[in-house]
Amino acid sequence: MLDRVCRILEYDKMKGQLIKHASSSLGKQRVEMLKPSFNMEEIRHAQKSTYEGTKVLRLKGQAPLGGIRDIRASIKRARIGGMLNELELLDVASTIFGSRRFKSFVEGMLEDEVELTILPELVDQIIPLTDLEREIKHAIDENGDVLDSASPVLRTIRQQIRSHESSVRSKLESITRSSSGRKMLSDAIITIRNDRFVIPVKQEYRGHFGGMVHDQSASGATLFIEPNSVVQINNQLREARVKEKQEIDRILHALSTLVSEAYEELNTIVEVMAEIDFIFAKALYSNELNASQPQLNDDGYIQMKKARHPLIPSDEIVPIDIEMGKEYSSLVITGPNTGGKTVTLKTVGLLTLMVQSGLQIPCEEGSTAAVFEQIFADIGDEQSIEQSLSTFSSHMVNIVDILDRVDHRSLVLFDELGAGTDPTEGAALAISILDYVYNVGAKVIATTHYSELKGYAYNREGVMNASVEFDVETLRPTYRLLIGVPGRSNAFAISKRLGLSDIIIEDAKSHIGADTNKIEKMISSLEDSRKQAERENEEALRYREEGERLHRELEQAFQKLEKEKEKILKAAEEKAKESVEKAKLEAEAIISELREIQKNNPQIKDHELIAAKKRLEEAQPHLVKREKDKPKPSVKDKKKKLIPGDEVKVISFDQKGHIVEKINDKEYLVQLGMMKMKVKVEDLLYIDRPKQVEKNPLSTVRGKDSHVKTELDLRGERFEDAMLEVEKYLDDAVLAGYHQVSIIHGKGTGALRKGVQELLKRHRNVKETRMGSAGEGGSGVTVVALK
Repeated sequence: MLDRVCRILEYDKMKGQLIKHASSSLGKQRVEMLKPSFNMEEIRHAQKSTYEGTKVLRLKGQAPLGGIRDIRASIKRARIGGMLNELELLDVASTIFGSRRFKSFVEGMLEDEVELTILPELVDQIIPLTDLEREIKHAIDENGDVLDSASPVLRTIRQQIRSHESSVRSKLESITRSSSGRKMLSDAIITIRNDRFVIPVKQEYRGHFGGMVHDQSASGATLFIEPNSVVQINNQLREARVKEKQEIDRILHALSTLVSEAYEELNTIVEVMAEIDFIFAKALYSNELNASQPQLNDDGYIQMKKARHPLIPSDEIVPIDIEMGKEYSSLVITGPNTGGKTVTLKTVGLLTLMVQSGLQIPCEEGSTAAVFEQIFADIGDEQSIEQSLSTFSSHMVNIVDILDRVDHRSLVLFDELGAGTDPTEGAALAISILDYVYNVGAKVIATTHYSELKGYAYNREGVMNASVEFDVETLRPTYRLLIGVPGRSNAFAISKRLGLSDIIIEDAKSHIGADTNKIEKMISSLEDSRKQAERENEEALRYREEGERLHRELEQAFQKLEKEKEKILKAAEEKAKESVEKAKLEAEAIISELREIQKNNPQIKDHELIAAKKRLEEAQPHLVKREKDKPKPSVKDKKKKLIPGDEVKVISFDQKGHIVEKINDKEYLVQLGMMKMKVKVEDLLYIDRPKQVEKNPLSTVRGKDSHVKTELDLRGERFEDAMLEVEKYLDDAVLAGYHQVSIIHGKGTGALRKGVQELLKRHRNVKETRMGSAGEGGSGVTVVALK
């Protein structure tokens, strides 16, 4: 039964495509022996081996399989004492080399951490017979000739042969070059007859040279004579050649003995390399078909996505989607002739056979195939208009055989079930057969022309309608399979397109029963709904692709912007770093200058210190602020009426001070440390108003210390920043005329306190320091007395 199914589903034709990818006769024999398996473990192993083959091809492009020969007959003869000839021994060496090279190839992939399991298990069985390979190649060259280096005896014999040949040629050439000799010879050449050197002598000069006649020309005018002068040397040459033949036979026999001793290893190499060649033949065939490895199950569930028949050219095939085995286990396909129903059956059947043979199938990734214990098919040539009783009988004999064997682990394919007999009886038989197979639990796909079977799926749970699409406009099938939609007859539509009268068509419709009309209308409605759904789905897919494209473009633009941003920030950081370094150098110079001034002139004038301090502040790097980052007074602050005593900030100098007096509506006199200056109102930023000013606006706080506090709070500051603040604060306190200030550094780890006190010890304006009392903050405060 399996052989018949394979023949019907064109399994052998598929193998004909596969066998072209085998590299050796060993691989070809394995393909010829290939048959579907019905054992799940065997199938999984075969599928995994094919996958590993495709993986190697994907990563490396090819596998080194050259040089493998079928040497089984040769090594078997060597095992029973036979002597192998030169070419047979070369085949043995070539096979050893090919297996050794492939073993190294796989080991190299494992070193590259490529995950393989089956191929390493196979090559682990190969024992590299390097010594045997070397012995054979040392004795025989690539043309199959035994080399002089095969043995010292052979080298000596061949040296003697070359010496004798040289002597014979020398004597005969002296004859052919002499004037008398040229007159007696038919041609001035030396030739060989019966493995002996001779010269062509004219008939009339036969007795002049003496010696032996070995041959004559067809006309008898020329005799090939071995002169007496070279007979002895020719005898010696012949003896040497006999010895050469004996020595060569001895060498070949010795090599054959080595092959015999390695029989088991060589036989294993042949079996392993045959399997490996077969694996890569399957992998190459998979690449040719653009096939994929399906998921396997033994529950009868099939889901083949975009399945293609491997024997139909890729530019002609229309992929189909097939699913069954979950919600329904029977599929009834209706539609016109030549519409693709039979191709659908053969596609499902052949792809299932391929899966169970360890082959990948021409479907999209993610397809699922079921492993069945039996596969049955009744598919004949149903494309003919005429069908005879004998055709029906032959089909029925086959169907009876199927029904006797079918069980719940079977896949059954019926083509034109019930055809070839009375339509009413044929339809009834078809329904009964489908019911029987369904009740057994088998999975079945059937094609039919009968309209009665269109309604069959609606009345049976677990049965689904399907159809092959037909384009009424072009009067051509599209070969698309539509699951869930029964096929329409299209007879009236086709007839109308071809010009049949509307009167005849309407009359024909009147002869069809009401139920049939309802079914046709329902099918028509289903087709319209399906086409609309397909159009909307295509439009949705277009929108999604467009959205994904825009998303990718935005992502790329954002990444580009981020890179530019990082580049700009990095450049700004480098520039800022340079400015800070420059400012540090300038600050150190100014501090040195201040110390020098103080040292040389203790009576320093206030304006000199202020000028030096001004230079110190100007040495700080100035970062250009963006307009939105510049501090701006609030609406409330802008409308605030300034009065003497108000604490303000001069924006242009970035310095705090207080209002001394109002000059006019546009200008104020502002005290900045020891200096007083006129400042425009728009350059002032209101900060605070002391309480005494609020109570008595007419009074003016004139003290030079009004903008410098008597304490500095360093808590929460970084160590380096705190040291800079202490330096600046002490200078400000001295300029403000304070004699004592407090520096709040907190207790914490003590690092900040230690740093502050170290700085105070070496500061030129510090007279003495002490820790704060209990009421002043204790050890968290250092009280500083200034000079």
